[in-house]
Parts: sequence; C-alpha cells; structure tokens
Amino acid sequence: MSYKIVALPGDGIGPEILNGSLEILELLSQSFNFNYELEKHDFGGIAIDNHGIPLPDSTLTACKNANAILLGAVGGPNWTDPNNRPEQGLLGIRKALGLFANIRPTTVTNGTSHLSPIKEERVAGTDFILVRELTGGIYFGEPKKWDDNNALDSLTYSRTEIDRIARVAFDLAQKRDKKLTSVDKENVLSSSKLWRKVINDVAQDYPEVEVNHLLVDACAMHLITNPSQFDVIVTENLFGDILSDEASVIPGSLGLSPSASFSERGPRLYEPIHGSAPDIANQDKANPFGMLLSVVMCLRESLNELEAAEKLETIIYELIKDGKTTSDLNGKYKTSEIFNFVKGKI
Repeated sequence: MSYKIVALPGDGIGPEILNGSLEILELLSQSFNFNYELEKHDFGGIAIDNHGIPLPDSTLTACKNANAILLGAVGGPNWTDPNNRPEQGLLGIRKALGLFANIRPTTVTNGTSHLSPIKEERVAGTDFILVRELTGGIYFGEPKKWDDNNALDSLTYSRTEIDRIARVAFDLAQKRDKKLTSVDKENVLSSSKLWRKVINDVAQDYPEVEVNHLLVDACAMHLITNPSQFDVIVTENLFGDILSDEASVIPGSLGLSPSASFSERGPRLYEPIHGSAPDIANQDKANPFGMLLSVVMCLRESLNELEAAEKLETIIYELIKDGKTTSDLNGKYKTSEIFNFVKGKI
C-alpha cells in the first residue's frame, strides 16, 4: 500500500527538524518496505509571505487528500498583523479537517529520568497519554466579547462533543493499562457536571476500563508529585491546554514531546509541541527528538507501520540515554549530527 503524506515545514526551526525527519522516514521506508508519496506545502508565516494567508487553499486541499500530515512549527516575530497571524492557520486547519482530539504522550525511560527537573524517584516509570478536546469549550464558545469595563467568554459543551472525545480516550485506555482519569471542575462548573455524566455514561461501554474522576487543580498537583500513576487522561480544551504544557516539562525538555491531532475519519496531524524558536533557527541547534517522536506516532497511528515505529523510537531513547543530545538536554551535538546518528543506527 502507498500512503500520501503532506509535509508542512512552517517557520523558524520547523524546516530543519522536519526536513531531517523526512530523510529518516525515507530510510525507514526502504528498510521496512513501505511506500508513500510526499508533498510539501507552505503553511504559517511562510505561507503569508508567499500567498498572503497562513492556510492557502492549495495547502488545505492537499491536507484533505492525505493519509497523514507532518507539521514542523509555525510563528515568529516577522508576522505582526493581528488579523493575519501564522497561528491562525492552525485554528483553520483544525476546523477544516475536524481535528477534535489532541493526543500528547509523556514518557520517562530509565535513560531519560535524570533529565527531568523533578526528582528521578518521582518521575521514574511515567508513561501516560493526555487526550485534550480541541474544538469546543471556552476557546470557541459564543457569545464572546469585551470592552474596557467588562468581558465575557462562554464555556459550552454538548453531549455529542464530550461523547466523541471520551471514546477516543477509552479506546486508548483499552489498548494500554485500562486506566482512565477524567479531569474536570465538577464542583463549580455546569459544563463539568455534564462532562462527568457523559464520561460515566460512555464508561458503560468499556467495562474493563477503570475510571477515576479528578478535579483539575488536584490533577495539576498530581502531575508533579506522582505522574507515574496516570495511564490515559482525558479533559476539555482549556484544562487540556494547560495540563499538557505542564506535563511537557516532566521528561526534561519541550523538545522531547510529540503530539497528534485526530479527526473522526480524515487525516491526522502530527507535530512536536514546541514552538518555532526563531532565536535558534538555521543555527543547527534545534532539538529534533520531538519531531522524530511525532514521526513515530504517525508510523503507528496513520501508516500502521509498527515495526518501523518501534525501531525509530528505540533509537531515539538509546541516543538520549547515551547523551547524544542537543544543548537543551545538556548535550553537545548539533541537529544535523543527531540525524546522522539516527541514520547510522537504521
């Protein structure tokens, strides 16, 4: 089978980490005998420069026809028009493709626990996935308005939206350790009361999965004091935005964290969670592991190339354990050298 992959290098360090990762993907396709077609398209700031908008029609059309999308990073100081920002392309592509579920794994291995800012004994064995609802909640609720004296945001969720994200999380938990933690603010928010009810309703279809409810403030604390207790966490948009960034520091660097965004039936988008880091762009300093781990997720979830995914993931953690890292992980190696190490091991 031949897959169609769309690559969106984007801005800042995006092109260098994505282009290097695409070379790794090509090597893996040769080693594990799978085929794919690759298209590159402008997205974000570079698309504003070349097309006038962050998400050109040509880019969106290509993404809609793909099996998977790999994104480097978007944004930077060169684009200052508040009505035409690179980041608006992200919101646009999420809406157009129906990307309602954001999946962020957090993993600490024996070879990476020393990198965490948290004590090793607290983070050892951490391996969980945070599932964030991406298209509802307070970011999208209406009405929304503000003036110099008053402001209003609306936090709204429907049963359908909650049920949909819940099933993604339950399906993931079913394949893992069968433990699901649902995070809300049920003691205060009406939306969270519905959230908890729907989670409990969906749980009836997954009798093997153990469900635990946790208030968001308690979850924020437990992520630091005992992160290894979690298997799959599911939560709404705002809480997920905050908690996933908190969780990203557990492995020791933003540069180690991949993510995926799922739709119900269409292509899935894979990207590292870090920004475009314009201050180090084109200097061969960027940490490529988050991008490479996003390729691992793509191989598993969209291409079903499980052996290739396992191979690349093993190589990544071996390199980190051996200290072959970039400066953000106290290493001395350049981006290009990391890619060469990976190629050599493949």
